[in-house]
Amino acid sequence: VQMVESGGGSVQAGGSLRLSCAVSGYTYRSYCTGWFRAVPGKEREGVAIRDSDGLTQYTDSVKGRFTISKDDANNTLFLQMSSLKPDDSAMYYCAAHIGACVRSTEALDFRLFSRWGQGTQVTVSA
Repeated sequence: VQMVESGGGSVQAGGSLRLSCAVSGYTYRSYCTGWFRAVPGKEREGVAIRDSDGLTQYTDSVKGRFTISKDDANNTLFLQMSSLKPDDSAMYYCAAHIGACVRSTEALDFRLFSRWGQGTQVTVSA
């Protein structure tokens, strides 16, 4: 399984970015995909997840600003980020695990995910 992120960059506060994650090699019918972010000295944080049937879940700090979606035809996961804040600055990773997303707040726990991309940096300036 390969997951390759792109779309990161630098933007001013209030701006938007769209991250992409090309997923290949997954042959399972049901799997959970997600976006996570990490900054030095802090635990990796779950940002948004999406189940194979389209159900999504977001961490509270991004609700209403970020949208996770997937192009099934091209097996590409997206994270549309709007109204960006300096606190959103981080390395963003896409990830996946076999099976349905957990139906609880634990679904955003990075320890559930076994496949990871290499990350793409997002920097938001004030």
